Amino acid sequence: MTHIATIEQLEAIYGFPNDASTVKVADRVTPPYRILIETSPFAALATVGPEGIDCSPRGDLPGFVRIHDDKTLMMPDRRGNNRVDSLRNIVRDPRVALLFLIPGSGTTLRVNGRAHLSIDPDLLASFKMEGKTPRSVIVMTVNEIYFQCARAIVRADLWNPDKRVDPRTLPTPGQILASMSENKVGGETYDREWPERARQTMW
Repeated sequence: MTHIATIEQLEAIYGFPNDASTVKVADRVTPPYRILIETSPFAALATVGPEGIDCSPRGDLPGFVRIHDDKTLMMPDRRGNNRVDSLRNIVRDPRVALLFLIPGSGTTLRVNGRAHLSIDPDLLASFKMEGKTPRSVIVMTVNEIYFQCARAIVRADLWNPDKRVDPRTLPTPGQILASMSENKVGGETYDREWPERARQTMW
């Protein structure tokens, strides 16, 4: 198999980015980028640790990533499965990245920087939802931020309701767990109980 082994080989194939690809990069949250962040209900969080890299979905009400100032973003860590893969990585290696999606828009927003975890009581309380506070808040310093053009979203036809996959054609979480655990975990009971369990532990 022929593979690319040097930056020179890569540049010979792809050339160099044009002005539109580079002028959009900022080292702080600009007014247009603020609008994108405040409108987004979903972001993918990438972290890195000694075991490798990880990417975790993060979703909440639009604007769930708070803009503290033009160099600082804050994101509450809501209820989950307690694996804390992302948090474990941040404690050991502060490098992080966010990819924001906005339903209906082809534009995505990429943010790279460094983060730490805060358990300041007042900060946790400021993110309270339905009487519940997050157990920690990810505080991110922005190193670079820029929008990504819509080609990937357009190619995927991501927001087209006619292209939605029927969930009944996919393996359920209960089925996956059962197959991975020789039926010791998961199964129909897991799938049946999950909606109510999720509702009670959403925040």
